[in-house]
Amino acid sequence: MKVRTICILGGTGFVGSHISAKLASENYRIKILTRHPQRHRHLLVLPQLTLIKADIHNPTQLASQLKGCDAAINLVGILNETGKNSFRRVHEELAVKVVNACKQNNVQRLLHMSALNADAGGPSEYLRSKGKAENYVHTFSGQNLATTSFRPSVIFGPGDSFLNRFAGLLKQIPFFFPLACPNALFQPVYVGDVADAFIKALTDETNIGRHINLCGPQTYTLKQLVEFTAKTIDVRRKIIGLPDWASRLQARLMGVLPGKPFTMDNYNSMKADSVCTQGENCSTSLEMIAPKYLGKSGHEALIQKLRETTRS
Repeated sequence: MKVRTICILGGTGFVGSHISAKLASENYRIKILTRHPQRHRHLLVLPQLTLIKADIHNPTQLASQLKGCDAAINLVGILNETGKNSFRRVHEELAVKVVNACKQNNVQRLLHMSALNADAGGPSEYLRSKGKAENYVHTFSGQNLATTSFRPSVIFGPGDSFLNRFAGLLKQIPFFFPLACPNALFQPVYVGDVADAFIKALTDETNIGRHINLCGPQTYTLKQLVEFTAKTIDVRRKIIGLPDWASRLQARLMGVLPGKPFTMDNYNSMKADSVCTQGENCSTSLEMIAPKYLGKSGHEALIQKLRETTRS
């Protein structure tokens, strides 16, 4: 299966930017669909990359932009619902539209970003919607559409919204930091390893039809991750792990704040430990990478990483 031209949905985000940089370094032609191309002009430093204004939720526009593409990559996802962007619309309904657009245009390869613990019967709306979407795209795998889905634990790297968010909160909150779900387990995976797994799957036909777990080399509690972040950015805070009842209360209170920093659905997602029993070998450690970017703005760290990629 020869793949040269790739259309990426969600290509302007954290993971998408890193995947695009890796693809560009290997001379793939890349089309990124976005409603606001002017906001992402920094990506144009990457060779053979085109930003195209399109509404990916419009089936006609989506099908039109997939013409002539050999593969599609769907990275679109949300952690919290806002306005019309419900989990059902962004995860489930978009997955249906992507599959239909691929079939209309004889796109041979589909790579789909899911999530670790995605399950139609999972503990949260987020995980249930991810599970339903993943099930749907695999329904058509082998019917002239070779599908692979990826199920990462929390992803870290320049521009991430996980460690960087905690770094920002730690700087704002003095003396002590009340942490919900302190014993929730994560196996953070480096965004560069995630990008490598996607690119490998484009040409490795043994990955067709697979649901691939992506986890890093070490497991941490959430409290350990926040303590590591505080130490890395040189901020002294007492991290106080909240009991379950207080964690639930914090989720209910923070779920109504602007930006919804922590919701009941997030709380429910953390009932399932985000760790792998088996999956791809993603060996890059948190300790090796995080100190290089924590404390910088997400945009600044991402631009630096893109420049490094184009020079390599």
